[in-house]
Amino acid sequence: MGYVYFTDEQKQRANSVDLVDFLERQGERLTRSGREWRWKRHDSVTVRGSEWFRHSRKEGGHAIDFVQEFYDMSFPEAVQWLLGGECGVEWNQTDKSAPPPKKDFALPEANPDMRRVFAYLIKQRFIDRDVLSHFAHEKLIYEDKEYHNAVFVGLDESGIARHAHKRGTYTQGEPYKGNVEGSDPKYSFHWIGKSDRMYVFEAPVDMLSFITLHPKNWKDHSYVTLDGVAEHAMLRQLELNPDLKDIVLCLDHDEAGIEATGRLKDILAQHGYYDPAYMGISVLQSKYKDWNEDLKAMHGVIPIPAVEHPKLELLPRVCAGLSGLCEALAPEKNIRSFLTDCGKNLEPLLASGKVLPENTDIVGNRLECLAAGSLLSIKDLCRQMERPVTTEQLVSRLQASYRLHEDKGWLRSRSEDIRRDLADIDRQICTPGIRGEEDQRRLCQSYLRLALDCVKTRMFVELEMAPMLPEQEQTENFIMTM
Repeated sequence: MGYVYFTDEQKQRANSVDLVDFLERQGERLTRSGREWRWKRHDSVTVRGSEWFRHSRKEGGHAIDFVQEFYDMSFPEAVQWLLGGECGVEWNQTDKSAPPPKKDFALPEANPDMRRVFAYLIKQRFIDRDVLSHFAHEKLIYEDKEYHNAVFVGLDESGIARHAHKRGTYTQGEPYKGNVEGSDPKYSFHWIGKSDRMYVFEAPVDMLSFITLHPKNWKDHSYVTLDGVAEHAMLRQLELNPDLKDIVLCLDHDEAGIEATGRLKDILAQHGYYDPAYMGISVLQSKYKDWNEDLKAMHGVIPIPAVEHPKLELLPRVCAGLSGLCEALAPEKNIRSFLTDCGKNLEPLLASGKVLPENTDIVGNRLECLAAGSLLSIKDLCRQMERPVTTEQLVSRLQASYRLHEDKGWLRSRSEDIRRDLADIDRQICTPGIRGEEDQRRLCQSYLRLALDCVKTRMFVELEMAPMLPEQEQTENFIMTM
């Protein structure tokens, strides 16, 4: 699709489309989840009005980026469709999407005893009895009367309950878990000790499992759960307890946990909680999927294995290949022209938002050439600024600048990023006048961004496009390898 101009009013109207109404008209199934609606096809996605949120990745937005993300459309296509230009449908606001009145937070009524909760957490989850008794004595864990759930209580700085997470104690099927309505995410289940160390977990059972595994002087340290992977509770405890200097992220050893760990490290740095001379951020991973799986393994229960993130496994290999490619491209006399031609040759191969199987190697090679040419351009600019760098240093910097939690989007949006990077570089180069050192630094950053976007797209093609092959073709490929 060529360039399409939309007014601010049109973009605002498209972004305000009611997503419940939109999805139901696509034949999608939704179920009420508190004040939101959960999308059955993507059960980690909830919508409310024009807003959406993917809980597994802690990302969200409004209607336009929803259509871009889940219907693989460019920005103009998404806006046009939401405005009814493609199918003539006027998307309405519906009463169904309006959230019910918000309830005040209140703890569920407590059961007279905790027999079911103790039995579940000790016999099924292998939590240490003394650890559990301590939290029960502090009234931070109890059993609710109606459903016999384990209730994990979060207190504010005045000792008032502001948050409660419920976990089902039935052992058949997937156990119930959810927060009491009105819970404040800043005050999820936690314990604050006297040392300068704070451990950060996804859920209460993870935290209790870790304490069971590492019981020595555990009360001296601090522990906080994130109500998933949201940062609010962690930041609140750091704000309330400035003596906490040593932050240890202990999230799940799976793709979502690894991605969230990177995101939280960036958030901590942005809030000033990282200074090698003052405080540190470290990562501690369980051997298996999470800390409770480690505890189960100790008691002879087959654990759920850990899962490494495929992008972090692929990244070093892709970056390692760039050093040799830079050497091969070094004799190229006009790198700028090479980059322009490479971008033009790449664009039609990505225009459809898919890569044909026969073009996968070609696309991968051109993306790597773009990345390598960008690094050579940076190297030349650094030489001009009398700050020479080696190719290996640039490749290391490129790899270090990668942020897993920022690597989002389908192929169409990634190709648009590369096209925008090339246009930004051309604009800077074609700007008349003498380029000062600050301008050269800015141009270096633009080249680095282009190289990084090419690496991200290269990995996406390898990791995501193969599973999208037609079923028949995948079968044929399998037979050929037998």
